[in-house]
Amino acid sequence: MNNYEYIVAGLPVLQQGPAQGSHDSAARILSSIREQLSARDNELVDLLLSGYESENLNAEFYSRALSHRNRFIREFFSYDLDLRNVKVEYLNKSLGRPADMDTVVPAGREDESFEGRQEVMAVLENGDILRRERGLDDLMWKRIDEITVMDVFDIEAILGFIAKLKIIDRWDKLDPETGRELFRKLVEEIRSTYDNKKNNMI
Repeated sequence: MNNYEYIVAGLPVLQQGPAQGSHDSAARILSSIREQLSARDNELVDLLLSGYESENLNAEFYSRALSHRNRFIREFFSYDLDLRNVKVEYLNKSLGRPADMDTVVPAGREDESFEGRQEVMAVLENGDILRRERGLDDLMWKRIDEITVMDVFDIEAILGFIAKLKIIDRWDKLDPETGRELFRKLVEEIRSTYDNKKNNMI
């Protein structure tokens, strides 16, 4: 992705304290990123962001995402679907409902297993709601890192960055201090990746 270096260079210098609103910062960074992307890349961002809208979380959406040409979109939403279904199954068990009630199973995935099931279930067993939600987002953050481990100057890296911004945005609403913590973590990660890449090019 040709503008990636400019995006990284434009990241703000964060300061600790309640005045540093991560929600506002995340929104501004996303807007700045989109201004520098091509129309084709912005279509990918649109698809990624549409996956955070509850009305789109159905078999039709996931079928489209899981068969998409872009690797990040495919792998991210594959994990997202599996994680969401495990959460629904856990809730169903708690409420005494059928295990598959309200789960989403796109055509062709009826017999697929989820390797991370036990890891997700362990997080769901936590009785503290905020810790449980943080644990699930930590799993998603880790999965994003796994998907983009070899990506630096391409659209996959940008999509991974945006997916992490969405996690931060959610936590800014749930727990502002956690939102700021995750925002600092993201900036440190992206700067470290950028610096390492630049050093390797010298």
